[in-house]
Amino acid sequence: MNPEAPRPTEDSRTGADLRVTEDPRAARTRAKLRKALLEECAGHPLHEVSVAALVRRAGVGRATFYVHYPDLEALAVDACADVVREAVEALHAWRGRPDPVRAPAALPEFFAGLAPHAGLYRTLLAPGGGGPLGRVLHRDLRAYSLRERELAGAADAPLVASAVAATFAGVLADWLHGLLDGTPQEIADQAWQLLVALHRSR
Repeated sequence: MNPEAPRPTEDSRTGADLRVTEDPRAARTRAKLRKALLEECAGHPLHEVSVAALVRRAGVGRATFYVHYPDLEALAVDACADVVREAVEALHAWRGRPDPVRAPAALPEFFAGLAPHAGLYRTLLAPGGGGPLGRVLHRDLRAYSLRERELAGAADAPLVASAVAATFAGVLADWLHGLLDGTPQEIADQAWQLLVALHRSR
């Protein structure tokens, strides 16, 4: 199974449906702003990035920024939204009967790929899995897991879906913050073993 998980279709701060409000020109502007934000955060923590510097790098006006995002945090969550999609894909990138010990290859690759923007992820993903990015991650992981459990006819679908989302978001956040040791392969295998155990616990 190798699902194509969609990008979030809802603004993480306003709740606006991006499928309704985003035309091609708006999509290009948002892409420019996301790219500029990641470039700015490569050299500075998010709290040191200014809207003025961001729009200058993106080549758009200040007013244009506020048409699309209420603040820099909302843009940062949108810029990091791919990490949510990649996490969902990595957790479901297996075929047949899953290995209960060794994570599918996409999962350690996911953890290893966090390094370039780890500082920004730490800002948005608090220890334990909270924070604005943590909420998006939990929401999307829970929705995917719930859908799969319900399709399988599991009576415990809501419980397991919540546990899977909370467990993965918490492990990811704590690893990024240095509360858990391990290489990307080690933390992927450990997280995978926990998730397999959750699915088998009921």
